[in-house]
Amino acid sequence: MKPTVYVINGPNLNLLGNREPEKYGRATLADVEALCRTAGERHGFEIVFRQSNHEGELVSWIQEAGRAGAAGIVLNAAAYTHTSVAILDAIAAITLPVIEVHLTNIHAREPFRRTSYVSQVAKGVICGLGPQGYGLAIAGLAGLAGQETRT
Repeated sequence: MKPTVYVINGPNLNLLGNREPEKYGRATLADVEALCRTAGERHGFEIVFRQSNHEGELVSWIQEAGRAGAAGIVLNAAAYTHTSVAILDAIAAITLPVIEVHLTNIHAREPFRRTSYVSQVAKGVICGLGPQGYGLAIAGLAGLAGQETRT
């Protein structure tokens, strides 16, 4: 059985491809999922890919990944990155590595986006590289887990 990586996406990411393409690009969430599945296969991971506009659902999925003993979580909490103590607490309560991902460079945007509650408990942060950041996060988790890359 392959180790599992949860890829969890927060609010409004279901609108990728249509929402502010000058900032977020034209790739859809389905494109991001396909990229993650390809990266997961390359590194020997099963991918659980989810998106919700509801904070509590994201918290539940983080807890689920912890209970399931997943290899790690790739998390784009979107706007909840900057506001959610509940997500911070959920990550702190599990022992899995979490890689925080953002399509844009949150440090080059509005001042309120420069604060990340997730970063306080994440193992690593990737931002500003568009959808490719997800693949890099999965590769990072593979390195942490000692997973060999498959060609």
